[in-house]
Amino acid sequence: MAEKRILVTGASGFVGPHVVAALIKAGYRPRLAQRVPRPVPSGAEAVVTGDLSAPVDWRAAVEGIDHVVHMAGLAHAGPGLDEALYRRINTEATLELASAAERAGAQRFVYLSSIKALTDAFDGPPLSEEMRPAPGDAYGRSKLAAEQGLAEFGLDWITLRPVLIYGPGVKANMAALLRLARLPVPLPFGGLKAPRSLLAVENLASAILFALTPACPARRSYVLSDPEPISVSNMLAAMRAGLGRGPGLLPVPEAWLRWLAHLAGRDETFSKLTGSIVARPERLLSAGWRPQVETKAGLMRLAASSRAG
Repeated sequence: MAEKRILVTGASGFVGPHVVAALIKAGYRPRLAQRVPRPVPSGAEAVVTGDLSAPVDWRAAVEGIDHVVHMAGLAHAGPGLDEALYRRINTEATLELASAAERAGAQRFVYLSSIKALTDAFDGPPLSEEMRPAPGDAYGRSKLAAEQGLAEFGLDWITLRPVLIYGPGVKANMAALLRLARLPVPLPFGGLKAPRSLLAVENLASAILFALTPACPARRSYVLSDPEPISVSNMLAAMRAGLGRGPGLLPVPEAWLRWLAHLAGRDETFSKLTGSIVARPERLLSAGWRPQVETKAGLMRLAASSRAG
């Protein structure tokens, strides 16, 4: 493959280094958009574009670029943040970049959206592209607005809607679950059997690589997850296997745990931990995408890497 140049935003976040490494390995030459100058890996180059909270002049960044992978944005941070800020960073900056990319003659624009552009609900039917989007918060609305705005451009855009991503360097809820798995005591979570869809960071990277190829139909949105959902109890068992331990999970009824969480004032946290959310990446699989990592193996690898660190 002739070397193709790709503008990558969001390269310094949790998923960014994994995606950049995969692009370089596949023969691409990434140009990394940065807020401030910082070192870049061998095989990549950098361009300083500044903060997305203010309009950006993207002309130098997109010059000579074949494709764009846009991962930068304001992460989901729960209630309290100004909706206008979500819209500025996640919607307006995305569309400004898409406009510049189109004028520069870029071929593909891959946008990392979120499953929250589709819904914020738990315990509903499996999520698919056929569902009518109904985001439940400012973050989801800003992501969906960016997707809808991209549809007005003539370039070949693709939006990926990932579920919760896990892998080395993960933070927030998945990091908390990993900390629980590392505790050298039995855990009372053997009764948590609700299915949850996850996404290995390796599978995210492979989906982005696939989206850059003609085999992936453009001008579409794709739900993105590992193909098979997994329960919290099986997540913990897989992590503990990666740590060289047995599951050590006690089958305490979920109702008891919910009552204890209520007493501790942690109802919302417990609901997020135990609620079922299943996403089916059927459209992407039908197009030919093949995940690189099976969920249990990915969780084992995550736990093993945390032990090595």
